[in-house]
Amino acid sequence: MAALFLTGFAIQIQTVAVGWQVYDLTRNPFDLGLVGLSQFAPALVLVLVTGTVADRFSRRGIMTLCMWIEALVAGGLLVLTLRGNADVRMVFMVMVLFGTARAFYNPARSSLITNIVKPAHLPKALAMNSSVNEVATICGPVAGGLLYGLAPEAAYGVSVVFLFAAGALVAMVPRQPRRGAPAGRSWGEVTAGFRFIRARPIIFGAISLDLFAVLLGGAFAMLPVYARDILDVGALGLGLLRAAPAVGAVGVAALLMYYPIRRNAGKIMFASVAGFGIFTLVFALSKVVWLSVLALAFIGGFDMVSMVIRGTLVQLNTPDGLRGRVNAVNMIFIGASNELGEFRAGSMAALLGTVPSVALGAVVCMGICGLWYKLFPELREVQELRGEEET
Repeated sequence: MAALFLTGFAIQIQTVAVGWQVYDLTRNPFDLGLVGLSQFAPALVLVLVTGTVADRFSRRGIMTLCMWIEALVAGGLLVLTLRGNADVRMVFMVMVLFGTARAFYNPARSSLITNIVKPAHLPKALAMNSSVNEVATICGPVAGGLLYGLAPEAAYGVSVVFLFAAGALVAMVPRQPRRGAPAGRSWGEVTAGFRFIRARPIIFGAISLDLFAVLLGGAFAMLPVYARDILDVGALGLGLLRAAPAVGAVGVAALLMYYPIRRNAGKIMFASVAGFGIFTLVFALSKVVWLSVLALAFIGGFDMVSMVIRGTLVQLNTPDGLRGRVNAVNMIFIGASNELGEFRAGSMAALLGTVPSVALGAVVCMGICGLWYKLFPELREVQELRGEEET
């Protein structure tokens, strides 16, 4: 958990710094979309490899190595900044390496928790892990804005130190036993994660709902534009805007730890996605700082509910021997919704303007929620999130 906090903190600092630096260099929202695309593309290309690696090799070792590679990426951004002639194309190339490390890191991280925590405790454990990450997401953007305002080099330097420390902490986690046979090398074994998800409407419906809702409705990539051109709050204000969703998410995660969802989990998930779309629309149209921050906090809270339900459904319904491959596919869906969503948002903003593109995405998100409610009755009727011991 300490490693997850440091990693999340460092990545949030880096995200604020890269977003502000790229927009400062080009003043083109399309380039903010390219930052997301450069991080997502490696995960998409390597999806058949990353999950198999997480099922065959030490998940702890994979996480450690990837964190240290991410530290080197932050060091590369630091060097580019110190040289004083940072080329946006070089920034994109460095972010591709970062995306490659994250592509291997994410399936291993998502799968390791099920080796440490008993299934009956998994919903609360996921909420606790998410809350730790969201606390980092609250502190990291504010720190990133302050450090970038002080000097861009300071932001990247802190990221380097935190990522190296996080890797060292993960290396100290005791070796965990596996449940089930490791992945084989045949094509059928490599693609088993896709087949497993597609054959289960509850899992496929949950992760595809998140994919299309956030892909088409997400607005976070446009926060540098809102901070500079619409709300006029500067780099520190950008940090506050990025922290606001995490404030809402932490509050909701704390509630879910003490009051876990026991009934109507499917309907609650759909309601949370609808709420995500509604408050994204509020944020899109707002020109008042306090209302924008409040809307972002509600966005984060609703997203946390959806994330905990989705994560629990995926983990509890997947055999341990398949978790790496299933989580690799799940991370592609999440990455597509986040990083590819950033590219979509940047492209639409370049064509339509920032406010119209974010508002249109929010409306489409609500439409997707209604459509999925009709298409996936099995997901809609899920009642309890309850772990059972694996056999």
